[in-house]
Amino acid sequence: MKKLFKLVLNTIPRPLLIRLSYVARPVLAFFLKGNTYTDPIDGRSFKNFLPYGYGHQRNNVLAPGTLSLERHRLLWMYLKNETDFFTAPHKVLHFAPEQAFYKRFRKQENLNYTTTDLYSPLADVKADICNLPFKDNEYDFILCNHVLEHIPDDTKAMQELYRVLKPGGTAILQIPQDLSRATTFEDNSITDPKERQRIFGQYDHVRVYGRDYFDKLRSIGFRVVEEDYTKKLNPKDVERYCLAPGEIIPVCYKD
Repeated sequence: MKKLFKLVLNTIPRPLLIRLSYVARPVLAFFLKGNTYTDPIDGRSFKNFLPYGYGHQRNNVLAPGTLSLERHRLLWMYLKNETDFFTAPHKVLHFAPEQAFYKRFRKQENLNYTTTDLYSPLADVKADICNLPFKDNEYDFILCNHVLEHIPDDTKAMQELYRVLKPGGTAILQIPQDLSRATTFEDNSITDPKERQRIFGQYDHVRVYGRDYFDKLRSIGFRVVEEDYTKKLNPKDVERYCLAPGEIIPVCYKD
């Protein structure tokens, strides 16, 4: 079943996958229930999580109940434990909304919640991240996670994110990042999907971000905190929640 599910995840177009997953999740959760690992998003425990990955498969990372990955669970814990995201009134803009979060954020009475994307069926507003149809200084919180690596002009996208964020607001801009690499690598001449997967890690990525990602955000105007949140957690919880030790959350502020 795990091999079949991995094949489905990696071959079916995302909009169709979103619809199919509503049927698949209860079945997967039933067969994998146990007590070894816990998804902090829904609080459910399983004997193991599912494998996931393009090209290089990571084992025991995809939670059966919410379909969350390591980055989703880490972000959830950070928002819950370190911010007032779930308690204070916030106007939120969420790019390419993840299924693990979408319904939960929508139900939060404290959130004025808007989703946006060019293609996602979960988007309230179909929009180009490089040309957003929103006012200046409009949002208290922006979530834009694993999006910028898909965008050829990520500078323009970052400028738009900064523009629509309120002064005093927070933007969390997670990306897949190679922390062993000092500088970001991109090559616009690489267009073949197989080559992109080999070089950038996924067929629709256009770069591999290095440690200079944070400085690029700062050059746009953001104040950036490189939040190594797993260091603040109990190592047993890092293992229990199947987090990625050392993953950095880029927490960006507009002062």
